[in-house]
Amino acid sequence: MKTINPIRMGGVEVLPLVEGGKGVSASNGASCGNWAAEGGVGTFSAVNADSYDGSGQIVPQHYHGRTRRERHEELVAYGIAGAIAQAREAHERSNGQGRVHANILWEMGGAERVARGLLEGAKGLIHGITCGAGMPYKLADIAREYGVHIYPIVSSARAFNALWKRAYSKAAMWLGGVVYEDPWLAGGHNGLSNSEDPRHPEDPFPRVLKLRQQMREFGLGDVPIIMAGGVWWLEEWQDWIDNPELGPIAFQFGTRPLVTRESPIPDSWKQRLLTLKPGDVSLQNFSPTGFYSSAVRNEFLMDLEARSHRQVAYTAEPIGEHSAMYGVGPRKRPVYLVPADLDRVRGWEASGYVEALRTPDDTLVFVTPEDSRQILKDQVDCMGCLSQCRFSNWSQHAPDYTNGKKADPRSFCIQKTLQDIAHGGDTERNLMFAGHNAYRFAADPFYSNGFIPTVKELVGRIMTGR
Repeated sequence: MKTINPIRMGGVEVLPLVEGGKGVSASNGASCGNWAAEGGVGTFSAVNADSYDGSGQIVPQHYHGRTRRERHEELVAYGIAGAIAQAREAHERSNGQGRVHANILWEMGGAERVARGLLEGAKGLIHGITCGAGMPYKLADIAREYGVHIYPIVSSARAFNALWKRAYSKAAMWLGGVVYEDPWLAGGHNGLSNSEDPRHPEDPFPRVLKLRQQMREFGLGDVPIIMAGGVWWLEEWQDWIDNPELGPIAFQFGTRPLVTRESPIPDSWKQRLLTLKPGDVSLQNFSPTGFYSSAVRNEFLMDLEARSHRQVAYTAEPIGEHSAMYGVGPRKRPVYLVPADLDRVRGWEASGYVEALRTPDDTLVFVTPEDSRQILKDQVDCMGCLSQCRFSNWSQHAPDYTNGKKADPRSFCIQKTLQDIAHGGDTERNLMFAGHNAYRFAADPFYSNGFIPTVKELVGRIMTGR
């Protein structure tokens, strides 16, 4: 393996090893600070991060507001307090020497407010803001105002071109690096465009080379690109290291740091990751953000798949083949189905899926009465954790705070499930994000007999190779 030399990022020299920030308490100040202490760049999640009471116990995020807008304000307050708490812990764990970044999902509710609240409350402790899942143009203003480096997450040269021309060119000195997140390999939310096929992955090298060529046109040839998604052994990336075509490259590890002793996720989640097989991580489009995302294909995902399969199109009046009348809801309001679809519906009803829920696409999905009640409760309980949510139809923008569409029962409450799994919930009945290389835990002798390393041991293993 080639020697891994430090590179210059954000004005200082660091090892080209970046811990990826996993949202909602899956990467915190403990994992981040220890990674930074080893000379790399640690990243904690500032998405609904945990805060602590006077005895050091996690403060449960309970919501008491009567309206979504009131609960949204509570969520933003929780988010700022938690992010500050994690920043302080990361600073302490790194002995004040390491590089600490905060990861923010731009599509999360109140993202700009949380970022500003974090930087105000943890002045001098944060060296960079990593941000994706959207087009965070306003990060340029935040960078200039607080003097912090920014690391946009993109999946194409075209996306970076738009960010640069519209906003980032005005804060060029604060661009610390650009994260290229492979939309077919990375865990969590992915930046697949409408022109890209989720079933046909593309080689990342030419895509990253195109990004570098675009950056050079803007005078950014020395700004590092951080490769995220699919990174396991650095010797598998030998052609990237010290490659003059690509320029300075760093590598982001998102999934591997989940299985460390400092990782805050429950042991049940870690043990599940150690047993995955090829194909166990699925790229799917159920997220209420509207983005594709990669997660373990467990009972939770399979239920969502089955729910969408129990779906038929309807019309309000008999039109063409839609001639078979069907009654929806307690009042049996008539809609019209294709006769063959009505036969399918009768079969689902015979299996207990008797509740028909309308979607924004003029379709009906069929669920059990229990699932129907839970879906409705989750929609009613919405706390505005996203800037816009297709599951609940929430939008954080005034005056009506709605995205103008029907709530979509084919999706789910992402805040609820990620909070649950991060704090000990069932790993089969919750969304479990992971990168597509997660199956390699089971094949890597480093993890034999269920071994869980410290962050220090993991970084050492990455640096020395197989």
